[in-house]
Amino acid sequence: MSIRALRTLISIHRHGSFRVAAEFENLTPAAVSQQMRNLESSWKLELFERSHRSPKLTSTGLALVNEAEVVVAAYDNMADRVRSGNEIFGELILGAVPTTLTGLVPLALSQLKILHPSIRVRIVPGLSNQLLLQIDRGQIHAAVISMPEVLSSSLSFSKIADEDLVLLTAENTENLSPVELLKSQPFIRFNRDAVVGRQIESWLQHNDIVVNDVMELEGLEAISSMVAAELGISIVPQRCIIESHHLPLKKIPLGKGNPSRLLGLVSRMDSPKTNVIKAAETALLKAVSIGEFTIK
Repeated sequence: MSIRALRTLISIHRHGSFRVAAEFENLTPAAVSQQMRNLESSWKLELFERSHRSPKLTSTGLALVNEAEVVVAAYDNMADRVRSGNEIFGELILGAVPTTLTGLVPLALSQLKILHPSIRVRIVPGLSNQLLLQIDRGQIHAAVISMPEVLSSSLSFSKIADEDLVLLTAENTENLSPVELLKSQPFIRFNRDAVVGRQIESWLQHNDIVVNDVMELEGLEAISSMVAAELGISIVPQRCIIESHHLPLKKIPLGKGNPSRLLGLVSRMDSPKTNVIKAAETALLKAVSIGEFTIK
């Protein structure tokens, strides 16, 4: 038995497939099968029901997965438990939605570097639901995301900031109400695959506003550039971090019932990286309190 075999067993349980588990564990399917046969042979346990095409764990196999998760977490935290003082270090694979990558996340990481210089961070960009799936699969440790419509009970979500949604227009756009502008101007949509994009669509429908779509984009920088070029108007989050370089744009409150998106840090309840994730959360909150990202 090895820690790697236990990781593979956990991966099979999460993904429901030897082939997919092999991809995530950087193994061949044959190596995965051999690891599982060795586990069953060495412990004289029947872990899988062989009558199914896809791997189906027996009750014994499921019980072993639960024990394996405890053992693997303990193994991953071993160095932290014996380390002296308050030093925190290790690798953090952090997901982040695109709207946080030019303000909040860089500022937070600069604070994290000051507080805990031994923590190594790798950033994985993606949309909220994609990042949630990657956390569930063990590909990343935590993610800065918009609060999703549904959150699994196995995940922890810590609030980082509330960001109001605002109407974004070019600087010389005529002074009309948000509703009048939305009904009369070309509209640049925020990607509806994103949580905030669906929030915007829900708000438009709730207020019976039919817009004239001209494009649908994911990145806030791309949307801002299109709006600055007077190609349309948009609804976007008012970011919690002010950036020193910005385009000449107007940000107009949407008025009564103004929607907002909740940004937070999400991770698994049973994550072996609890100390590192908590340090990242502290750095994110510190960045929000600073409120401005300037490049010297």
